[in-house]
Amino acid sequence: MKNLIVFAFIGLLAQLIDGSLGMAYGVTSTTLLLAFGVSPAIASASVHISEVVTTAASGISHIKFGNVDKKMIYRLIIPGSIGAFLGATFLSNLPGEIVAPYMSLFLLLLGVYVLIRFLFLYQASEERAGTRLSVKQSVPLGFIAGFFDATGGGGWGPITTPVLLSKKGISARKAVGTVDTSEFAIAVSASIGFLLALGSAGINWTWVIALMIGGVIAAPIAAWLVRIIPGQLMGVLVGGFIILTNSRTILSTWVENEAIYPFIYVFIALVWVISIVAAVVKLKHNKIIAKEKAS
Repeated sequence: MKNLIVFAFIGLLAQLIDGSLGMAYGVTSTTLLLAFGVSPAIASASVHISEVVTTAASGISHIKFGNVDKKMIYRLIIPGSIGAFLGATFLSNLPGEIVAPYMSLFLLLLGVYVLIRFLFLYQASEERAGTRLSVKQSVPLGFIAGFFDATGGGGWGPITTPVLLSKKGISARKAVGTVDTSEFAIAVSASIGFLLALGSAGINWTWVIALMIGGVIAAPIAAWLVRIIPGQLMGVLVGGFIILTNSRTILSTWVENEAIYPFIYVFIALVWVISIVAAVVKLKHNKIIAKEKAS
């Protein structure tokens, strides 16, 4: 019973982060399952099956709150579903630990760009421009993100969210909502692939249901938070989260001296907090200027 409560809480926390920042449900949940001794393939399968329900709840919530770019969803889900299915069925034994550090480095650099853009270069008028990824851009993005999501137990949000945010004209709110809503199709495709390749014998359905329950509870709360948090602040939050989560993989791969890990984490967290404070101050300053112009 204690484990069920823990898994339900983790599902709630993971979905709250994922639904408000556009990433981390898979990464958080998979990490927990691995810590309990579950094999990587079964862990990824369990997470994706639970995501079928949690992403459906999250997608419905985001659509209700107007956080979704429907055209962008259609461009992402087809290549994403194909990539997820192939990753689950044929390439689930790929040594992800070899590719992961380079993907994390790319994402970390992208996170730095997202943080800088929303902190220093962001203009509210960008969100009214409506610029989207082209089909040529969205097809490889969807396929790669879906593939890594299935093989690594999480990757759809960490890959697609920062790429969307790096494009001017896409609001942080709609980037997060679109990624979360489209993830339903990716979770379904990956789950089908895993069930065909692995069967259901090794999956602990009680844990899966616990993750589902926590995620469903958190989904509408996260979608509401995305709607009320200003786009500039949301971008800074997402950018810092991308940097912090990917730094762990990079450090464990290329830095042997584990004693300096805490200092690096503290430095990153400190920069993130300062950036959040700076974004809040900038937002308040802009509101004051807007009121003065209106009067």
